[in-house]
Amino acid sequence: MTPGTIWLLISAALVLFMTPGLAFFYGGLVKAKSVVSMMMLSFGAIGLVAVLWVLFGANMATLDNSSDDWIKQVLGNPFSDFGQWDAAKDSFAGGDGGVLASVAYGSTFAIITVALISGAIADRARFFPWMLFAGLFATLVYFPVAGWVFAFNDDGMTGWVGNLGDNLGIDASTIDFAGGTAVHINAGAAALALALVLGQRVGFSKDLQKPHNVPLVLIGAAILWFGWFGFNTGAAAGDGSATLIFVNTIVCPAAGILGWIIVEHFKNGKATSVGAASGAVAGLVAITPSCVALQPIWAIALGLLAGGVCAIAVDLKFKFGYDDSLDVVGIHLVAGVIGTLYLGFFAIDTGLFTGGGNFDQLILQAISALGVAVYSFAVSYGIATVINRTIGFRIHQDEEAAGIDSVLHGEEGYALV
Repeated sequence: MTPGTIWLLISAALVLFMTPGLAFFYGGLVKAKSVVSMMMLSFGAIGLVAVLWVLFGANMATLDNSSDDWIKQVLGNPFSDFGQWDAAKDSFAGGDGGVLASVAYGSTFAIITVALISGAIADRARFFPWMLFAGLFATLVYFPVAGWVFAFNDDGMTGWVGNLGDNLGIDASTIDFAGGTAVHINAGAAALALALVLGQRVGFSKDLQKPHNVPLVLIGAAILWFGWFGFNTGAAAGDGSATLIFVNTIVCPAAGILGWIIVEHFKNGKATSVGAASGAVAGLVAITPSCVALQPIWAIALGLLAGGVCAIAVDLKFKFGYDDSLDVVGIHLVAGVIGTLYLGFFAIDTGLFTGGGNFDQLILQAISALGVAVYSFAVSYGIATVINRTIGFRIHQDEEAAGIDSVLHGEEGYALV
C-alpha cells in the first residue's frame, strides 16, 4: 500500500467524522425538543448514502467520455462493478487497494453533501420521507454531479465540468478541487428547493433562530474544521500542494470568523459565538473549491469576504419568506458561489487579476456554478414535491408544537428526571 493510499484512507476517516460534527452543529442550533430529530437526519444519511455509494454510486461518478453512449458520459454505469465486487477481489489478491481507497474517500463526500441539506428543513420534516429524499437525491443528483466535477482517467478530466475548458476551446480548466460546486452549491440549491416545498415553520420569525445549546454548536464547528483538513487535502496525497491547501484551510476560515463578527458588530452591536462558528464554516465552504489555487493572502481576503457576505445573506430568508431553518442557503450556497467565482479573479496564474488578465477562468467558474445549481434545484424540487404530495414530507403543525423528537423518535435530547 502506497503512502498516498494510506493518506487517502486517513482523509476518508476525517471527512466521515465531519458528518457527526455537522449533527452536533445543527443539533445545537435547533430547539431542545428537536435536537434528536435534527441529529438523526445526519446519521440517517450516513447509513443510507454509504451503502448506495458502495453499491452503485461510485460507478455513476466514474464517467467514460470516450463512450458513444451519452448516458454513460453523463450518468456513468451504475452496474459496471456493482458492490465493488471486482475491486474487492483485486485488493484481496494483493492489489494496491487504490480503487477501494478512492471509493471510501468518495463515500464520505456523498454522505456529508446529503446531510448538509437537512439543515434547511429542521423542526418540521418527517424522518422516513427524508430518507426517501436522501436516497433519490444521492442517486439522481449527487452521484452524477460528482462525476461531472471529479471524474478523470489517464487522459485527464472526463466530466463536463472538469472538461469544460476543452469543450469551449478555452485554454484553462474549471477549478473545483474539493467540492465548491459538487458539494456546497449542490447542497445549497437542494436546500432552497426543500425549504420552498415544505414551507415555513409555525411562528416563522427571527425568534425561532435562538439556538438551544451554544456549546454544542461550537463543538460541532470544531469537529467540522478538524475534518475539513482531510476534505481538502485528501486528493493531494503525495503532492507538495498539500502544504498550501493546509495553510489555506487554516487562514480562510479564521478570516471568515473575523468577517462575520465584524458584520455582527455593526448590525447588532455584539459579536456572538454562534456567529464566529458560522463565519468559520463560511470560510471553510469558500476555500473548498479554491484551496489549491490561491496564495494565502488571497485566501485571507476570501475568508473576510465570505464571512461578511454570509452574515448578511442569512437574513435574506426573512425578506423573501423562505424558511431555510439553519441557513444552508445563506452559508453553503452563498459561500460556495463566492469561493467558486473568486477563482475567476484570483486563481494562481489564471485569474483575471493574477494571471493572463482575461475572463476565461471566470467564465468557466460561472458556467459550472450555474449549471450545477440549476440542475440540483430543479431535480430536488421535483423529488420533494412528489414525496410531499404522496406520502407527505412535513409533520402536522400540532406535532411540531408538541415536539418533533417525542413524536417521531420517542426520545428526548435531555432526560432531566
